[in-house]
Amino acid sequence: MPRPVWSGAISFGLVTIPIKVLPATENHSISFRQYHLEDMSRVRTRKVCEIDGKQLTNAEIGKGYEVSKDTIVAVTDAELEEMPLPTAKAIEIAAFVRYESVDPVRIGEGYYLQADGQVAAKPYTLLRKALERNSKAAVAKFAWHGRERLGLLRVQDGVIVLHAMKWDDEVRDPQELAPKAVEVSDEEIDRAVLLIDSMTTDDITGHEWSTDRYTQALEQVIRAKAGGKKPPKPAEEKAPAGQVLDLMAALQESVSKAQASRGESGGSGKDATVHEMPKKRAAKKTTGKKTAGKKTTAKKTTAGKKTTAKKRGA
Repeated sequence: MPRPVWSGAISFGLVTIPIKVLPATENHSISFRQYHLEDMSRVRTRKVCEIDGKQLTNAEIGKGYEVSKDTIVAVTDAELEEMPLPTAKAIEIAAFVRYESVDPVRIGEGYYLQADGQVAAKPYTLLRKALERNSKAAVAKFAWHGRERLGLLRVQDGVIVLHAMKWDDEVRDPQELAPKAVEVSDEEIDRAVLLIDSMTTDDITGHEWSTDRYTQALEQVIRAKAGGKKPPKPAEEKAPAGQVLDLMAALQESVSKAQASRGESGGSGKDATVHEMPKKRAAKKTTGKKTAGKKTTAKKTTAGKKTTAKKRGA
């Protein structure tokens, strides 16, 4: 297990639960170093005093707030630790809400909360079981990384998880980003819902959800160059023959592909009555510019053409 990144207590009414905070996730990204292109030497970042040009160590560097151009107020770590803030050493639960009522945009990184010692085992278990029984999440406040933060406590696999959250005024209003009003028929919505149903899964765990293809491709490039070989090149994509403008046709084709990937059949039995698009109704959706020949050509394109065509159609 990783090392604790913070220790304190959960304040739950008059109950105090000593806990340790451990990262719930890990980063598998490949990191790069900066180097001088001319001689391949490392490029480093050094902290240098502006007045005497001396390179400083962390012990010689302090925190300060610039009140004005010529005035800086120094603040020590001891002063920060001694601030009269109730949440300085405690995760203070303020309310309980339904987990589904929290906007996912506000939920940030997750941390596991571990009971700190045998004394904390019983109140920790009490809070965990209470949250499980009424299917609620706890909203809390805590001071961390130089500011008071909002947090969400929930239960996962018998462990209390803390999610850092954005404050309400930190979330931008998305209304200005919404597209202008467009006409969408009920049949198109039904077909889109059918596509969603055909792509629905019980969970997002397993190999498919743990494979970072970008990192794998990057590792291939690094291995090739380290071995004195040229990095692999992507397969050439063939140019699309034309655009598929029929949204219903694109949805139907997407449903068929989703069924095929799951090993389902859309040509017989129960699926046939749900997934087959009526030919007469499809013809009504077609405009005068779309001929039967164009639809046939779009259906006979390769997989690469289909993907591009669908994106443009959408």
